Amino acid sequence: MEQKKREIFVIGHRNPDTDSICAAIAYAALKNKLGEENTAYIAARAGQINEETAFVLRRFQQKPPRYFSDVRPQVSDVEVDKVEGIDQSISLKKAWDIMRSTSRVTLPVVNGTALEGLITIGDIAYSDMDAHENTNLARANTSYSNIVETLEGTMVTGDIHGHFSGGKVMVATANPDVLENYIDRGDLVILGNRYESQLCAIEMGAGCLVIAADASVSRTICKLASEHHCAIISTPYDTYTVARLINHSMPVSYFMTKDNLIKFHTYDTVEDIQKVMATRRMRDFPVLDKQNRYYGMISRRRLLGLQRKQLILVDHNEKAQAVDGYEEANILEIIDHHRIGNLETISPVFFRNQPVGCTSTIIYQIYQERGVEIDPAVAGLLCAAILSDTLLFRSPTCTDADRSAAEYLARVAGINVNSFAAEMFHAGSNLKDKSEDEIFYQDFKKFTASDSTFGVGQINSMNGEELSDLKERILPYMRKAITEHGVDMLFFMLTNIMEESTELLFIGSGASEVIEKAFGQTIYGESVMLPHVVSRKKQLIPAIMAALQQ
Repeated sequence: MEQKKREIFVIGHRNPDTDSICAAIAYAALKNKLGEENTAYIAARAGQINEETAFVLRRFQQKPPRYFSDVRPQVSDVEVDKVEGIDQSISLKKAWDIMRSTSRVTLPVVNGTALEGLITIGDIAYSDMDAHENTNLARANTSYSNIVETLEGTMVTGDIHGHFSGGKVMVATANPDVLENYIDRGDLVILGNRYESQLCAIEMGAGCLVIAADASVSRTICKLASEHHCAIISTPYDTYTVARLINHSMPVSYFMTKDNLIKFHTYDTVEDIQKVMATRRMRDFPVLDKQNRYYGMISRRRLLGLQRKQLILVDHNEKAQAVDGYEEANILEIIDHHRIGNLETISPVFFRNQPVGCTSTIIYQIYQERGVEIDPAVAGLLCAAILSDTLLFRSPTCTDADRSAAEYLARVAGINVNSFAAEMFHAGSNLKDKSEDEIFYQDFKKFTASDSTFGVGQINSMNGEELSDLKERILPYMRKAITEHGVDMLFFMLTNIMEESTELLFIGSGASEVIEKAFGQTIYGESVMLPHVVSRKKQLIPAIMAALQQ
């Protein structure tokens, strides 16, 4: 059996931009090329892909990374028991035999892939304790095939695919003249080799005779039974054993639990299912997949060896930007180009942080340092990320390292930097069909300074008219959104790439005062023009942080 590979997810920040996505894909590809044994590196994302990034992925024929809204351990991270489901028509005895041979106390009852109920060893014990109810066999609509199988007998007359559903179960120990007072139409009668008793039961309208101890059944009795539609079953067991076993022929559907089942899904978090498990005395719980199909069984002991998700973070190192549940994951590496944030790790990690314009520049450098050839598609992704983050080398965050990396990667990818950048930025700013919510969160990050929390979004465009139109849509949305997001202030940058300027929109208590302090401008209204300001990371955020700390 092939050993399952250890999975390590390379993931960027929430509301990912092109650098966050491309860096994750490229770094996962590098790590896989380096070939660590039994380890698979998987690119991931913590948000939806924007139009610019979608264009880049299509251009270089790459699939979007795997999406995680939360990286807390889920049921899918636990070793689920692949217990085969049983059909609801099988007998209690057969279910018991399966439990005994597999050392299980609970079996799932399924119809195809649909979970219909659970049968436990306790349910089977209850069926024995409930044996005084001599009509249960009929109430359960027990099939003759189950009775024959349970008693290891043979069907002498009657339809083995039929069902016993008429009356009570009784043992014929009395004389025929006494039996007449006890046998009702449709009853199942257990008896021996006494011809008179067999004849009496048939004449009184019994639905089925069970002949114990392999006693002979005459042709006359068989003929009369057929004429009276009475089934006959012969078994090697004695009368006592037959009476003890016959209730075990009832179908599991009669005793299984089918209402208010406690069941989990593969996407449920371990934290949530532990709370439920703690309130129930059940040992095993059924698990369904995303399509509500039966998947397997899970028990408390399976949670003991649970492995946390393994993460490598790219393009961020702050709590507010990390994927939900990162605290319960093992962070192995961080590769970033932003200021050092407040994210804490459980153990020491490899942390590479450089003052360059783009995380993908650092990824390119690691390829070079490790002597790994860059595929044209990966080179295209890295180049696109650098052009996006540096606004085609116009951002003050851009360094010689970014420009040199982008030019090299463009040659490998076979693209022209200027024409490709124009196509990419046009795709990213084509927002006519987008809602205000989608536009606002296309590139949005939260920050904390002193006692204040604020959010900053940004849209880059080469079209001034488009930015003016966006202003009329985004400002009303910000007035409504600030009350929903638990921040003190919201800012939104409408950045004109060609003019190398930003119109900054702002909402919130003290927002205008913060901008006045940060940029030394007198503010009127809810926006301000900031010439030569295009970088959120290097120009806007440091200025706001400094103003808040004054």
